[in-house]
Amino acid sequence: MDTLGEKLPEEQARVREVLGYYKEIGPAGVFGATMIEQSLRKADEAVMSGDVVSMIAAYNDLKEIQ
Repeated sequence: MDTLGEKLPEEQARVREVLGYYKEIGPAGVFGATMIEQSLRKADEAVMSGDVVSMIAAYNDLKEIQ
């Protein structure tokens, strides 16, 4: 069984890869990239704080990013 401590970093890595695709698009991808960066910042902050509730919220938010 996977834990939040394992899955959240995996999602962060996946979303960072997706962010690269948005940046490659150029001007048309700026809005999406900005929103993704905001989600990643929140996830990073949640991990650094150790706040499990925030980590769960961040994980669920990152899962929605395609």
